[in-house]
Amino acid sequence: MERKQGLFSALREEVARGLSRSENPSTVAELLLPRRWRRQPPRGFPDELLVPASRSLAPLAEGPEGDDLGHRKEGWGRWVKGQLSRAPSASCRSSDLRFLLGVTGAPLAPVHVSPTGSLPPLSIKDAPIETSTAQYILQQYTAATGGLKLLSSIRNAYATGKVTMVVSEFETASRVIRNHNSPKDAESGGFVLWQMAPGMWYVELAIGGSKVHAGCNGKLVWRRTPWLGAHAATGPVRPLRRALQGLDPLAVANVFADARCIGEKKIDGEDCFILKLCADPQTLKARSDGSVEIIRHVFLGYFSQKTGLLTRMEDSHLARIQSSAGGDAVYWETTINSRIDDYRAVEGTMIAHSGHSQVTLFRFGEVAMGHTKTRMEEVWSIEEVAFNVPGLSMDCFIPPADVKDGSVGEARELSQAEGG
Repeated sequence: MERKQGLFSALREEVARGLSRSENPSTVAELLLPRRWRRQPPRGFPDELLVPASRSLAPLAEGPEGDDLGHRKEGWGRWVKGQLSRAPSASCRSSDLRFLLGVTGAPLAPVHVSPTGSLPPLSIKDAPIETSTAQYILQQYTAATGGLKLLSSIRNAYATGKVTMVVSEFETASRVIRNHNSPKDAESGGFVLWQMAPGMWYVELAIGGSKVHAGCNGKLVWRRTPWLGAHAATGPVRPLRRALQGLDPLAVANVFADARCIGEKKIDGEDCFILKLCADPQTLKARSDGSVEIIRHVFLGYFSQKTGLLTRMEDSHLARIQSSAGGDAVYWETTINSRIDDYRAVEGTMIAHSGHSQVTLFRFGEVAMGHTKTRMEEVWSIEEVAFNVPGLSMDCFIPPADVKDGSVGEARELSQAEGG
């Protein structure tokens, strides 16, 4: 307790001195790290990201370095083919990670959720069987993860973890290129996630020499990427998908509150109920931006019939981007399948401590034979989780001062990453 109070006293002193987040965007995250992490290497961050003398996090590049600025305008297809064929020793530049980070770094849930901290009452009267069954499954899930009373008592939470990402396959209309050196070419790093009720969160992910920051103050979702800088996200405020991967049971229950049960399926030998959630037309319209149209966003959750826990998520997102030059539209379909494992009790709450995501990015539509399909993988593990950390305040979730006025959607962000 004394250690944590001292940590946040230091934070308040920095705020009092008028520290500008636009000048040092990672200051808040670094101040919130446990004090012992400043004396020894933080778990989850590779040695090459540490300053040898202090063993603290070294400054990380927020974009391509010097000579890369000229030739990084090559397309996604050329990048992947080059990435899979070249020596692993040359695969550490931050610009090479932009698609990995853009797709898996900080994706959001499909819908806005109410920050009330309570679930809708179980009702079977005049309710479709698919809806009432889904409500019952969520009641069982809430009980299995600690109970609504305990989950609602969590005012804030923090988690740290390790993450490994790799591009495993690239496919065109004429050929398929598989990465047979996936373990050697994988990029490793770590992340820190802070959450606070109602609806506030901040995540910082450092991998392969680059960083992605994202956060929400309850009213605005923002991101800072190496290729777009700091910008607001389009559409309503939505939870971070990474938090739904077994780290925030109450958020999971709230996200699926309007879902339908569409059946059962055996997953890895375990019978599971399937809940399906679709973003409504109003949400899709709000997330569309100018030449970018979000066509659909579907979310599937697989809940174990034996334990009641969430064991798998499937996330499918389709966007249409109209070329500014008036050419054919390009479609981006992103699918993320996540396996959620290793549930352990943390202060009475069941938290998943590891998982594996398989991502497919399908780009098509500009010409009949011009489609590409990219497959990538992410493996993560949770190192530390804590609830109700003393001293955490709303000030820690203030957006950076340099967040641009114009918002940027996830699909547009991805297309900007392709262009370099």
